[in-house]
Amino acid sequence: MKSSKKLTLDLSSPIRAIPIPFFSSIFSSSFSSTHSSPYNPNPIFDPSHSPQPHSEPQSMASAASQATLSFLPSTSASSSSRRQPAPSILPLSRSPVALRSPIRRLGFAGAAADPLLAFHVASKTRDVVGRGVRGVVSMAKKSVGDLSEADLKGKVVFLRADLNVPLDENRNITDDTRIRAAIPTIKHLMSKGAKVLLSSHLGRPKGVTPKFSLAPLVPRLSELLGVTVEKADDCIGPEIEQKAAALPEGGVLLLENVRFYPEEEKNAPEFAKKLAAVADLYVNDAFGTAHRAHASTEGVTKYLKPSVAGFLLQKELDYLVGAVSNPKRPFAAIVGGSKVSSKIGVIESLLEKVDILLLGGGMIFTFYKAQGLSVGSSLVEEDKLELATTLLAKAKAKGVSLLLPSDVVIADKFAPDANSKIVPSSADP
Repeated sequence: MKSSKKLTLDLSSPIRAIPIPFFSSIFSSSFSSTHSSPYNPNPIFDPSHSPQPHSEPQSMASAASQATLSFLPSTSASSSSRRQPAPSILPLSRSPVALRSPIRRLGFAGAAADPLLAFHVASKTRDVVGRGVRGVVSMAKKSVGDLSEADLKGKVVFLRADLNVPLDENRNITDDTRIRAAIPTIKHLMSKGAKVLLSSHLGRPKGVTPKFSLAPLVPRLSELLGVTVEKADDCIGPEIEQKAAALPEGGVLLLENVRFYPEEEKNAPEFAKKLAAVADLYVNDAFGTAHRAHASTEGVTKYLKPSVAGFLLQKELDYLVGAVSNPKRPFAAIVGGSKVSSKIGVIESLLEKVDILLLGGGMIFTFYKAQGLSVGSSLVEEDKLELATTLLAKAKAKGVSLLLPSDVVIADKFAPDANSKIVPSSADP
């Protein structure tokens, strides 16, 4: 790599990437992106790992089951002719976004009661004229804001949220951002008389693991919602059937960690069917995990109709339309994560749209090794080295500046008390 092409990524602080949700189960095209999560500040060899629960690269869900997408090729200038040289400082803020909708004036708190939000999410169709290979993006989607009180009153709603909050050693919540982000959708359902079955995962448990129970979330949820949130000891089975039947209109039942069952991440049909067994309809507001085709994010949609997006997913989708369809150039995106294999569609799609693509997380070591650099014992997908080389070549051919971190943290062990230092990526032993 030439030094002029490198950009140092500070992995000790959160990186706000341009959120371009990935609708793998909805769209026929791999229309995709990322949304970064904080990296672990501890000195470790591989920055893609964290001792606290964290979200996956964030994306949209299969909830908007009526969505469609088409890319109409442009007859204008080619992508290479419209690319501009990458500046040394990248303006990666939301301010240049072309979309100017009411949602941009709203925070999460109290958003569900705001008439502007109701107007915003009720809009089912938005056409945005783009440029180049983007052509015209046309989306028809349905969100929880489209459902009337008659649709919801007395109905049992399976609501998948992302409540994967970090906990300290005493299991106290250290950051409730994701809980607060889910509140508008929950309150909206409550106000319409729905019975809410609230589902989420926490961490990466291997079977039933007490330290990953959702029990510590109950007090904060109850406080923010203004009602007593009941918690179940399971997420499927007779207990859920009984508690759901006894749940009053406007009541909330928090199900236990859905990842206690390995069938969740395998998207096992029978498990998805059990999750959906007591519900009447489905709402997905788990922006942080909706890119995964798991039982609670994709499988349940086969058994529950309608299946719609929550307000958080709706907000990100509408941001996507403006950010991707008519971006201010140079247009840059950041992709993070541990594996190249799970980002193939994302990266290939972004190479058709961006001028600058920055890669971070554990997958950078696969790209380093593909370029002949030493990576020590870092995470590497040996069977994806050729793919990494191909993606680098594609980026060059399309005039995209594909940037990798110019330095890394190395350590003698994977632990907070490891001896560590920062070295250039070319000097990684």
